Amino acid sequence: MSNIAIRVENLSKLYKIGARRDRHDTLRDHIMHGVKSLFSRNGTQPSALDPQPSDHIWALKDVSFEVKHGEVVGFIGKNGAGKSTLLKILSRITEPTTGRAEIFGRVGSLLEVGTGFHPELTGRENIYLNGAILGMKRWEIEKKFDEIVAFSEIEKFIDTPVKRYSSGMYVRLAFAVAAHLDPEILIVDEVLAVGDMQFQTKCLGKINDVAKGGRTVLLVSHNLSSLRRLCNRGLLLNQGQSVCYGSVDDCAARYTQMITSGEIKMTSAPHVIYEAQNARNTPKFQLNRVEFLDSQGNPKDTVSTWDSLIIRLQYQSNTRVVGKGSLVIVFSTPDGTPLLHLCNQPDSGIPMDIKIGGNEVDCCINRLPLSAGEYLLSVGAGIPYQEWFLEPKVLARVHIYPNDVFGSGLSPTSTRGWIAIPHEWRVK
Repeated sequence: MSNIAIRVENLSKLYKIGARRDRHDTLRDHIMHGVKSLFSRNGTQPSALDPQPSDHIWALKDVSFEVKHGEVVGFIGKNGAGKSTLLKILSRITEPTTGRAEIFGRVGSLLEVGTGFHPELTGRENIYLNGAILGMKRWEIEKKFDEIVAFSEIEKFIDTPVKRYSSGMYVRLAFAVAAHLDPEILIVDEVLAVGDMQFQTKCLGKINDVAKGGRTVLLVSHNLSSLRRLCNRGLLLNQGQSVCYGSVDDCAARYTQMITSGEIKMTSAPHVIYEAQNARNTPKFQLNRVEFLDSQGNPKDTVSTWDSLIIRLQYQSNTRVVGKGSLVIVFSTPDGTPLLHLCNQPDSGIPMDIKIGGNEVDCCINRLPLSAGEYLLSVGAGIPYQEWFLEPKVLARVHIYPNDVFGSGLSPTSTRGWIAIPHEWRVK
């Protein structure tokens, strides 16, 4: 028996931008449409190598890979990279334009809120419906029923039509069904982000249990730290094409490099973290320069754990904002997980004007609490809860140098913990 759970060969999907579904009001229309589709599929199938019409887009383009039984694969990529399209093809929700995908095993999928449930049926009825779709016997579903309801935590509403559920309740029940009805292949999209933090943690634990049970899992998430913890392989997609298929660490590293390489430029001096390259970010706002200074305002070429640091931002604005302006500075891990989020408002409650023309603002940090290691620096600007003038984006990679802050001879490093804060121990 083959150990292959999924085999994808030269898979491509072409979409027409702004296309509307044709109406087929009569039986004759349906039959004629089916016949035309059959002939077009056999004879004049478009190729991913053909020139792309201006009103079409290849959501996937010649993607190939294999997944073995028991593997946990994380799909990585920017929004629009083709991850969800690929999962929909593997779940048999949509057909590929070219290529093929072979699935060897029973598939349970959770792709988006609303997929797989009938809104007029109750939660109880939808559990039995989903089980029947998966090919399970009624006694098999009944055996798992109490466990599904307990996991979803919506016992009070199990006999309520799901059209009356909130999005969070919907996801709770949908995930519980997908994970507990024993699919041989579990496919989960970023839909888990809809749930609260406690439920997300619970779901990740369940996915881990499913993987340890020897079942195959395909998982899409922008949380690279979760993917690294759960997955043993990764698939990196960019603009519908496969960039990397291998270890999840390699794919995550390639992804981080990919999203930062287009933004980070060489600057005039080591303390200058970012300089604009004669490109306007938005019609309203342009970030010109970011630099590191010491507490006296002198250039700071190297930064260590617990150093005093001034981050000076220089920008140009074509819009005047009185009191409501906000600047945001974010330090993140190399895989994009935010660690420090600094902003004058709403977090710090400090009002700020944005003047027309040149502006300069200092963010002063008494003790930078980052351990030694590599970090990503992002900057954003706007009016809280109204609009972004510049959405936070990665500008630079920042290296924090070791510093024996506790006097133990051992400097805090990011391999042991990202944050180092003053503390003491009292033995009683």
